Amino acid sequence: MKMLMTELIGSEIEIVSAKNNALIGLKGVIIDETKNMIQIESNGKEKSIIKSQVTLKMKDKNKACIINGKLLAGRPEDRIKARSLR
Repeated sequence: MKMLMTELIGSEIEIVSAKNNALIGLKGVIIDETKNMIQIESNGKEKSIIKSQVTLKMKDKNKACIINGKLLAGRPEDRIKARSLR
């Protein structure tokens, strides 16, 4: 999937499923990414979210796709490099 091979910072997301029900429906822009977390800005506040515990809806130009956060787990640079070498 093309979205997994690109930099996620700056992407608009919505959480569609999560172990923490309070996160469902949260929308924002990814402002930082680490091995296990993404940090989003939503309504002027920053929130840290564990990747493996959420399912995200991401927009790519005119398309929206649903991504299991477990697929995003790992260091961003390794994920991008590994997918690019295929």
